Amino acid sequence: MLEKVFKLKENGTDVKTELVAGLTTFMTMAYIIALNPNLLTNFDVGSGLWNGVFMATCVASFVGMVCMAFMANKPFAMAPGMGLNSFFAVVVGNIVSLTGMSYVASFQTALIIILVEGFVFIVLSIFNVREKIVESIPLGIRLGISPAKGLMLMNIGLGSNVGIYAEGNGFTTPFYVMRDFFGALTPSVLQTNMGDAGYATMILTVVTMFAGLFAIAAMAKKGVKGAVLFGMLLASVVYWVGSFTFLGTNPFASLATASFVPPVADMMETTFFKFNFSGLADIGWFTVITLVITFCVIDMFDTIGTLVGTASRAGMVDEEGNMENMKEALLSDAIGTIVGSCTGTSTVTTFVESASGVEAGGRTGLTALTTGVLFLACMFIAPIAAIIPAAATSAALIYVGVLMLQGLQKVDFNDMDQMVPVALMLIGMPVSSSIGHAIGIGLISYTIMKIFGGKAKDVSVLTYAISALFLVKFFLAV
Repeated sequence: MLEKVFKLKENGTDVKTELVAGLTTFMTMAYIIALNPNLLTNFDVGSGLWNGVFMATCVASFVGMVCMAFMANKPFAMAPGMGLNSFFAVVVGNIVSLTGMSYVASFQTALIIILVEGFVFIVLSIFNVREKIVESIPLGIRLGISPAKGLMLMNIGLGSNVGIYAEGNGFTTPFYVMRDFFGALTPSVLQTNMGDAGYATMILTVVTMFAGLFAIAAMAKKGVKGAVLFGMLLASVVYWVGSFTFLGTNPFASLATASFVPPVADMMETTFFKFNFSGLADIGWFTVITLVITFCVIDMFDTIGTLVGTASRAGMVDEEGNMENMKEALLSDAIGTIVGSCTGTSTVTTFVESASGVEAGGRTGLTALTTGVLFLACMFIAPIAAIIPAAATSAALIYVGVLMLQGLQKVDFNDMDQMVPVALMLIGMPVSSSIGHAIGIGLISYTIMKIFGGKAKDVSVLTYAISALFLVKFFLAV
């Protein structure tokens, strides 16, 4: 049965190899299960919304991977995308400021934008529009997407993923590792600014982050399967011991009253088909339409960028950078996105960590299906996921970002038409925190370079159109 469905022999693999590959992929990207609800709820761990997003992360990821398995027969795993979830959280915050609604009500309003986006993408995928857009992106820019996204993940891991609220500024705004710890004039200045307790927490955070990072790197170098997850666990232990020993706090206090029953009730109450349509009127329809278009444009290229970057990393593209069954893969993430909006999370997309499963021998959709089943099983471990410190997830983000930089080896830096767009993307993604905007900058620069280089005919009509669209987005859109 499995042979017939997934064509295992034809793809040079077997059931055991695929199952191991699926487990490997799961172990490398399991961090998203706790990190996604953290980012989408501003670390409101244990709240009804946090539990709802946690459940939605598991369910939507499972559905997306089932679609990837049976429709595209590719070993790529899916989950709410990094960068996209951060952007979603920013939009929710803006809705709160604009309307005065609660965060939950604003969250439920923003889910409608994701729902519309998912349906738009299904239509575009069915009519091959998204596939044509993928093909229109110049090869050099495609090659630069993955490493640029890697820098963005490193920036999140070292920058905004861990925010420490301290007495130094009245617990009003967080202190961050890269900006405040490594950017401090001297340690004593930072200690004065944060206060003793906050500074001690910052020290423990930095130690935890780098202990996890170097542990992951060392284990990966020795070929240890699941190095990312094991490194996160080691980092968590460092933080837990430090909390007991140096901070005098109990990191497991929440487990005393925790329930390991999947928080279905919380999801049903806060996020499951909880679309706040009345909130759209409060925002204003013009703003709503603008947000929908903005999300579609950004997510279009975020999704394409992640899928192309992942496929390139996995060696599943031809010399032209094209992947077989691209249409089905794009349709899978569109379906996953719709399910995500209905259950309570941001856009679902392909994860670059899928490459770890490919490296373990995964070649078919059975790998994706295995990972999906494991994600669904995680519904029973919400309390455990909630006690994983943000510093441990930062270690994983930094390491994955480092891996993605390997894609720079394929970029021809002797070709100015490739080098300039890629260089701008490398700085654009981490600074703007938008994959889509960075790709837009890359396409615009590529087009201009070709025109002024006397090679305007080398640029496809679709590339001209997309570049023009981004110019309108950047300079003329209200």
